[in-house]
Amino acid sequence: MFLISPFVGRVTDWYKKATGTESYAPDEDPGVKFVRGVCDYASRYGYQTVVMGASFRNTDQILALAGCNRLTISPALLEELSSTEGEVTRKVTDQSDRAEHPGRIGEAQFRWEHNEDAMATEKLAEGIRNFAADQKKLEGLLAKRLG
Repeated sequence: MFLISPFVGRVTDWYKKATGTESYAPDEDPGVKFVRGVCDYASRYGYQTVVMGASFRNTDQILALAGCNRLTISPALLEELSSTEGEVTRKVTDQSDRAEHPGRIGEAQFRWEHNEDAMATEKLAEGIRNFAADQKKLEGLLAKRLG
């Protein structure tokens, strides 16, 4: 079993900045659409993967992903949800129409397709840089404590 945790809010933030759009309706939100696409792909091709949406900016994003395998929700947004009345409608469902996997692609094709998505390219690079910086900080803290 694998876990994918796409960051809804960070995807939306990137698109807001790139397009100058101030807000999106939940079904048009790029972060929501991205996570729905990940859920659909994993389900359609039968991947044994848990999709766990994270990094929400508002409750609309959360409700638009109702039915996703897992969601990590901040205490503030959980509190807001708990005071909201009404039914929650499932928006993400398993694909009953399974499809044959499209097959493997080579590294060159993967890199080309990834490069064609500016958001994915920029957010992946930023994430790697941030993880590396955090690792250095952690190593420094540990060295101080152990030293």
